Amino acid sequence: MELKNKKWSEERFLEERKKVLGQWKTGEDVNLEDAVEYLKSLPEHKNFAKRLIDAKRNNKTLLQPRAGVALLEEHIELLKYLQDEGGADLLPSTIDSYTRQNRYEEGEKGIEESKKAGRSMLNGFPAVNHGVSGCRQVLESVHIPLQARHGTPDARLLSEIIHASGWTSNEGGGISYNIPYAKSVTLEQTLLDWQYCDRLAGYYQERGIDINREPFGPLTGTLVPPSISNTIAIIEGLLAAEQGVKHITLGYGQCGNLTQDVAAIKALEEQANEYFKEYGYDVELTTVLHQWMGGFPEDESKAFAVISWGAATAALAGATKVIVKTPHEAIGIPTKEANAQGMKATKQMLSLLREQNMENSKGVADEIQLIKKEVKCLIDNVLKVGEGDLAVGTVRAFKNGMLDIPFAPSIHNAGKILPARDVNGAVRYLSYGNLPISDELKEINNKLLDIRAKNENREVSFQMVVDDIFAVSAGKLVGNSN
Repeated sequence: MELKNKKWSEERFLEERKKVLGQWKTGEDVNLEDAVEYLKSLPEHKNFAKRLIDAKRNNKTLLQPRAGVALLEEHIELLKYLQDEGGADLLPSTIDSYTRQNRYEEGEKGIEESKKAGRSMLNGFPAVNHGVSGCRQVLESVHIPLQARHGTPDARLLSEIIHASGWTSNEGGGISYNIPYAKSVTLEQTLLDWQYCDRLAGYYQERGIDINREPFGPLTGTLVPPSISNTIAIIEGLLAAEQGVKHITLGYGQCGNLTQDVAAIKALEEQANEYFKEYGYDVELTTVLHQWMGGFPEDESKAFAVISWGAATAALAGATKVIVKTPHEAIGIPTKEANAQGMKATKQMLSLLREQNMENSKGVADEIQLIKKEVKCLIDNVLKVGEGDLAVGTVRAFKNGMLDIPFAPSIHNAGKILPARDVNGAVRYLSYGNLPISDELKEINNKLLDIRAKNENREVSFQMVVDDIFAVSAGKLVGNSN
């Protein structure tokens, strides 16, 4: 099947569905007509897209945790706790690693092992194994909307099952759930597979059902320059819109410098809307800020400071929602109590800052323009090498290193760019690899890193990168000895 950024015909989509639903036995239970009627019967307060749009109109930032366990009853108990005790506005179902790799047989064994062990032996909820009946039971046990959060290169069957179950949001994309997550899956394949997921969302949308789609913004979550993550987010947003998606949430992973992070979210929203308008897509755009994705301090009191710092960033950036971390990030899978504590701390900070903003900050305004100029360099080049086709251009740009994500495991990623922090902790480019960023913008980046090097009495070097990666877990933002 040839990859093009062109909306799939309904005939092509329905033909492909026959193969997708045959991947695992629970696919037999997915019926589009029944699913449409079920989704139409749900109350508006359980629709993810409607909840986000309402929050955006009321200038409110919603809370969403991460959570998922193997067994149905335990998963429901966990989500109800996060809803009732944690005060979540939106609920996740974090999907297990076997499902992410389409290894459903092993997911089935994991469920059985969990029953015997009396605790979850999987690192998430195996939605495909539980099927439509189980996933509907989850939805009907809570009173707020549900989203699948995962990391799946091929999420076609998973998407079919969750949407037929009334889950009205799906996270991921052909780039963001491949390059940072997989080693050898080709971009051509994942872009095609996620075109299917987007076409499925568009199919429901055409029948009057609002489905939210959310590319994964943080990518590798480690010193990702804002112009890289914003470029990928905008590309995935445009690819989804082409397939008929009308409700898109674009995200960004907190990097640490407040000015840069606030600017990054604002630049992402502004520039994405500019591209949607340019290409004639009618999209309701919302944003999400992912709290700090890097190393956390082990001490819970210090961890709460990092969580609150992310909450403040989300509030001041005006993000529509924030993905909340827990004080157990450095330890492992958090307890439900720790998860709720992270949300309570976040909610308090959001409340304190709700009336505040950084709209008059010159630093934010300057950073917005810098990020947007870098993003334009990258997207212009993708369109150029793709001869006007965004999907084709994305594949070619990654192949030539003209799109590149730092620290990604994929063999289809050049891995030649290196990020480092400037003296204020903003993430800059230490090495550009083959990125087609203009000399003018490179000069700005280089000067900012030179200032840091002079301040620390050392050379601009790879050691800065290493120091910065471990800085936050050691209680600092910039990796230096000062």
